[in-house]
Amino acid sequence: MGETSPPLCDYEGYDYRGEFWVARDYEDAVERVALRKLLPPRGGRLVEIGAAFGRLADLYEGYQQVVLLDPAESQLREAQRRCGEDGRFVYVVGDVYRLPLVTGAFDVALTVRVLHHLTNVPAAFAEIHRILRPEARYILEYANKRNLKEIFRYLLGRSQREPFSADPVEYAPLHFNFHPSYIDEGLRESGFHMERALAVSSLRLGFFKRLLPSSWLVAIDARLQGATASLKLAPSIFLLARTAKQRE
Repeated sequence: MGETSPPLCDYEGYDYRGEFWVARDYEDAVERVALRKLLPPRGGRLVEIGAAFGRLADLYEGYQQVVLLDPAESQLREAQRRCGEDGRFVYVVGDVYRLPLVTGAFDVALTVRVLHHLTNVPAAFAEIHRILRPEARYILEYANKRNLKEIFRYLLGRSQREPFSADPVEYAPLHFNFHPSYIDEGLRESGFHMERALAVSSLRLGFFKRLLPSSWLVAIDARLQGATASLKLAPSIFLLARTAKQRE
């Protein structure tokens, strides 16, 4: 018998677009700002793993082929409705631990709002590395346990979640926050080298959303993304990693 894949967060039948994203215009906008900084506007073959309903698919219009992969078939049906009849888009049901994709086939892979659902991030990194060509780009986002809000909450005794250790923290079933060093080490061990980091959603707090219009928050966040990246104190971190020039 084959090995069993780690558990996956079940989004089958869930109205992810209508229930989760309806009040998150700021988060959607700043993530798009970050991706435009890391993702070339055009290229060859791209795969988004955990693409859900295709929220970010319009950013990939300059690519020759785009694979939107997700374990939830209902999410991919919604993505197909959003993308229309564009023949460059391919919809694949699968999970990150066992990608039904050819080795060395892709120029770009993305995982946005995916890692925080994974119990075995190193295994996912290894599988993503497998499907990428030499010198390919891997753009990822992860939820940062060492963000400024969590540090203050811990120091003030309002949270028992220790933000400084490298171990992931599971704050809800199949919902994880990660320390930057844990992610960095996992990428290196899987054969990636890092090129760039961005600190994203630094103004996510309700206080800022009530104080300033969303357009202002997005403009400020866009400036903070690179300027504060080395501190890695934002709740969301985007990374650009690369595969080596030659496959080992």
